[in-house]
Amino acid sequence: MTAMKIKVYNQSGKETGTADLPDSVFALPWNADLVYQVVTSEMANRHRGIAHAKGRGEVRGGGRKPWRQKGTGRARHGSIRSPIWKGGGVTHGPTKDKNFKKRINKKMAKKALATVLSAKIRDKEVLIVDELRLKEPKTKTAVNILKHLSAAPGYAGIISKSVIIALPEYSKETIRSFRNISGVNLEEARNVTAFDLLQHQFLIMPKDSVTVLEKRLLSKIKQHV
Repeated sequence: MTAMKIKVYNQSGKETGTADLPDSVFALPWNADLVYQVVTSEMANRHRGIAHAKGRGEVRGGGRKPWRQKGTGRARHGSIRSPIWKGGGVTHGPTKDKNFKKRINKKMAKKALATVLSAKIRDKEVLIVDELRLKEPKTKTAVNILKHLSAAPGYAGIISKSVIIALPEYSKETIRSFRNISGVNLEEARNVTAFDLLQHQFLIMPKDSVTVLEKRLLSKIKQHV
């Protein structure tokens, strides 16, 4: 199995060595059709239906017939909740019960993630750190870490860009330190999706996160036609 080497930095922005990334996960060619199918499906699955128009059975009032059936000279009506009345129910309106979910083939989702990862590595938008640990939750410390990392060659201005940090595991201190920084989001490596990566320009992840992604993707990725 061939592997590429990528530089690894510490929290101070200094180079500490290299990491081996298997080509079967981190050097895939771009596949626009696959990424489009997976990302649009992920977007649909995150869609929350909030548009809702009340039908005649949901509108308040209309407990009695507005007037008697005959003898008034007016048209017959059974309820003021009828759609033809002002303030009545809506016919065929949008409802919150609509299901926007789409099924995603797991192999496609994994390969799309690897495809986006590969593209970001080629574009030098992935920064590997030896570790990312904070002793206490402190935003000032997190900001300083980003400033140090932005000094790494090719990553200037990373602190002013949109960044996603892939953590190898849940870390309360790290999450609380970075979550108040504008443009920075955190996610566990086991849950990162292609859509998450495309929402941000840069990806920062510790070496342990690389291992998590390898285990998650390496045995599952196959050529999808």
